[in-house]
Amino acid sequence: MDYGIHRFNGEDFLKNFKGKNFMFVGDSLSNNQWQSLACMLHAAVTNSNYTFDRTRNRSVLSFPEFEFTITFLKDGFLVDLVIEEAGRVLKLDSLSRTEQWKGVDVLIFNSYHWWIHTGRLQTWDYFQVGDKLYKEMDHMEAYKIALTTWANWVDSNIDPVVTKVFFQGISAVHYYGKDWDEPMVKDCSGQTKPIEGSTYPGERYAGEAVVKSVLSNMTMPVNLLDITLLTQLRKDGHPSRIVSGASMDCSHWCVAGVPDAWNELLYTILLQK
Repeated sequence: MDYGIHRFNGEDFLKNFKGKNFMFVGDSLSNNQWQSLACMLHAAVTNSNYTFDRTRNRSVLSFPEFEFTITFLKDGFLVDLVIEEAGRVLKLDSLSRTEQWKGVDVLIFNSYHWWIHTGRLQTWDYFQVGDKLYKEMDHMEAYKIALTTWANWVDSNIDPVVTKVFFQGISAVHYYGKDWDEPMVKDCSGQTKPIEGSTYPGERYAGEAVVKSVLSNMTMPVNLLDITLLTQLRKDGHPSRIVSGASMDCSHWCVAGVPDAWNELLYTILLQK
């Protein structure tokens, strides 16, 4: 099989997938990939009578001439986060928003970065499995339970003849120069060149093994967009601090930029199928 990357052609993409709808489901890194694909397609058909609709957790771009739609659905944990008397409860074995995932031709899921938050960035107070609440649990153990819940739903509810499913792999962050053997560098600010070569000196992310383990045990064929090394090498691709006084951003990506390559991978895999 030819594993070469196809040169992306936005108009051909729209023609190849005429009448289809794509949906990105996940956190802001999913939104990053959705933004990238939206721009790549619009740039190819600038005279399109496109429509764009955005609500609090959903963004939809449509190209009526091609009967084609791409949607971003914000859902960073995939499983349910609910407010109860005890507080904010992350229910690791509960999915309640899955109706929105049905009837889609291509689904690209993502979930990881919210799971590693601690302190003031953590958006839950308790984990719940079954009827039991846990104030503390290893975050990667919780992540694996939640991802298995998602995988079981996909296996039970998605017809692979109708819907192609992808999982966006773990995207790198660059907040500590020691991770790429530059201990005197604080973060991604001022970085203008990628890391040379094809290896990354820093540690692997704990979630990588979790994702690969869960996907390997599924009966539904799910394609992993394995973007981790690709993004680790791109310490130069983040917005950093665009506006004076804004917080440093070394986790999201500039568009146009690194996420364009993720969509080239997506396009290549779809054409091979």
